[in-house]
Amino acid sequence: MTCHKPVYITTPIYYVNDIAHIGHAYTTIIADTIARYSRLLGYDTYFLTGTDEHGQKIEEAALSRGETPKAYADKISATFKNLWDEFEISYDSFIRTTDEKHKKGVQYAFSKMHDNGDIYKDVYKGHYCVSCEAFFTKIQLVDESGCPECGKATSIVEEESYFFKLSKYQDKLLAWYNENPDCILPKSKRNEVIRFVEGGLEDLSITRTSFDWGVKLPTNLNDPKHVMYVWLDALMNYLTALGYGDDEAGMKYWPANVQLIGKDILRFHAIYWPAFLMSLDLPLPKHIAAHGWWTRDGEKMSKSKGNVVNPKEVADAYGLDNFRYFMLREVPFGGDGDFSQKALIDRINNDLGNDLGNLLNRLIGMSEKYFECNIDSSRVLEFYNDELVEVKQSLIKLEPMMFDMQIHRYLEELWRPLSVANRAIDKYQPWVLMKDGKTDEAMALVALIANILARVAIMLYPIMPKTTQTISDALNFEIDNESFVKLIRDDELLNKFTISKVPPLFPRIEESLLEIVETTTVENTNKKVTINNVKTESNDNDGVALIGIDQFFLTSLKIGTVIEAAEVPKSDRLLILQVDIGEGKPRQIVAGIKEFYAPTDLINTQVCVVANLKPAKLMGNHSEGMLLAAKDENGLHLIRPEAPKMNGTPIR
Repeated sequence: MTCHKPVYITTPIYYVNDIAHIGHAYTTIIADTIARYSRLLGYDTYFLTGTDEHGQKIEEAALSRGETPKAYADKISATFKNLWDEFEISYDSFIRTTDEKHKKGVQYAFSKMHDNGDIYKDVYKGHYCVSCEAFFTKIQLVDESGCPECGKATSIVEEESYFFKLSKYQDKLLAWYNENPDCILPKSKRNEVIRFVEGGLEDLSITRTSFDWGVKLPTNLNDPKHVMYVWLDALMNYLTALGYGDDEAGMKYWPANVQLIGKDILRFHAIYWPAFLMSLDLPLPKHIAAHGWWTRDGEKMSKSKGNVVNPKEVADAYGLDNFRYFMLREVPFGGDGDFSQKALIDRINNDLGNDLGNLLNRLIGMSEKYFECNIDSSRVLEFYNDELVEVKQSLIKLEPMMFDMQIHRYLEELWRPLSVANRAIDKYQPWVLMKDGKTDEAMALVALIANILARVAIMLYPIMPKTTQTISDALNFEIDNESFVKLIRDDELLNKFTISKVPPLFPRIEESLLEIVETTTVENTNKKVTINNVKTESNDNDGVALIGIDQFFLTSLKIGTVIEAAEVPKSDRLLILQVDIGEGKPRQIVAGIKEFYAPTDLINTQVCVVANLKPAKLMGNHSEGMLLAAKDENGLHLIRPEAPKMNGTPIR
């Protein structure tokens, strides 16, 4: 059922000053997920990504390497395209700003804005950041000369320039923001943009004469010494990729439904871009969605620290689908995310292995043991209609979450049917049904589990396409628009089928699979100790990594008393605690123990706290420590002192 509703999804075009990092992968994976979801629903979908290749920074980088700007851009652009191809990103077009079609479209747009009276020539004098390819007013600078975006020193630029009448569109922009509350997501970012625009907009310098690597002005202006400002050039890619100014058949996809960006380029996309579109008399995008940044183990990534996460290395080590799931589930859209191998492993072992993979294993085992792998759904409604209703209630909530960029909530809700399925097995106990001769009920129960898994696989497909293909192969159906309509929209059940055995989807991971070297400085009494954190050799006898006594004493463990405890909203794992560890003011600690402890169980009890752990954010809540606990097949139990101790008592 193909729908003629056009859906247009874009990533920013990535600047070719370096190879792709985890932030680029995050943006592209989100866009790919929405594109796959849109196609699953039957929408006529167009997904654009590409590279931004002009500007002074590129020219300087190329010259420093003894290359032409074009040769340098070719090389870096290819690394992005090759990575997205290896990641099986389902883009429909990969645009480069060095494409002739793009340059022609940009010149057409420049001419049109000029003819509309929105471009004029004058002299520009101001502060310019080469690194950000952006101009800043004096009031925006940090310490009189620093770039407010990257902190690097700006330089005074004085040259002839063409200007775009940005100030003319101030009121129109404010009206757009106010009349379209979802035009910028998350809404907190929209508020930031409104405050900036309300502070007053100055006309924007949109050409340069001090370098040559850029799109020349239209020939009718007869001004060959000027090249276009890189951001004007770059932003137009969203139109030129659709044939703007040439063969405009692709313009049927405009306006864009979702334009994904990082928060660092919000101003260009939420102010300059809609103003350019207003000048061109074109509709504005429906959503400009700005995501946060990624840190690593709580620290900003940088080459100098050696802690930059290479997305290909992570995907190769842990599996691409697992990496995709982690990125989309770990952090609410718009917030900053923190990458750690521990968090990734926890997601794989718990969410994916325990909840999803184990359910498929149970289904295969039951169907083989009781029914020779043959599954018949004909009596599911008769025996287990309540469970199907509960599953449907979760599935109908999903579509708004995807298009509102609440993909982490989408995944939370999608996991509820898995709980329904696992709970049904434990409640109805097919082994007891078979023992009691209730074969029809047992068959219906096995079929219920198969149908829940099929529905989850369909809706999980945009996030984990390869994994869900394995599930659909096992359940003998195809994941496509037809199955979406049948099993999700029309609430039908699987036809009779024979289940196929597949290997476990998520083998348990016991230790980090990547060896990433980094340097950490830790305060220890009156001296600083620097440790190189690398994967250590294991003790041959018991597999435990050996450390020295000095390393152990770098960890500060203290006794504390829980004085307040509450659930973290929208989390099925987290509690937020106020813990007195003898510092006068309690520490706030977020702990993943909700499954094992109610808040009332913890108040006025003592716990063991890692007191010198780097602060972190979990679901937007600041956490200043970690509790010690032990977990085995009997559950999780907090480590507590044998007898009451004073708060702050050190553990040695």
